[in-house]
Amino acid sequence: MGIEVKQADMADLDEVAGLFNAYRVFYGQQPDLEGARAFLFDRMAYRQSVIFIARDEARKMAAGIAQLYPIFSSVSMERVLVLNDLFVAEAHRKGGVGQRLLDAAKSYAVSAKAKGLQLSTAADNETAQRLYERNGFERDVDFYHYFLRTNGQ
Repeated sequence: MGIEVKQADMADLDEVAGLFNAYRVFYGQQPDLEGARAFLFDRMAYRQSVIFIARDEARKMAAGIAQLYPIFSSVSMERVLVLNDLFVAEAHRKGGVGQRLLDAAKSYAVSAKAKGLQLSTAADNETAQRLYERNGFERDVDFYHYFLRTNGQ
């Protein structure tokens, strides 16, 4: 297949930003490539997230990204990684790129000695749900998740 997955660095910022912008558009946001680039620059520069990029070496193009954010569980006193973003460019869907990115995220979680990976996805994103469930993720039925908007937007 010719897909290589690696942890992104600053040299990959423009490619990652393009995919991140497309990911945000997929979830109903307005395109903002410069905003995406600035946001990701800060995440990378301040080591606030870990980003993986999948690249199609044959076509010389980025195929997908996954971004992990660290959080901590007070109850278990362990690190948890939030798989906040997983996106595959439309031209590369159904080719195993999502699986490769998920494998990289799982491998990183093991190497970081994280308790596990946590994620959420849109209720209608059945393709993603199948991928996650095929990989052992279990839908939470024990806890309700809430959100309080504090910035007025």
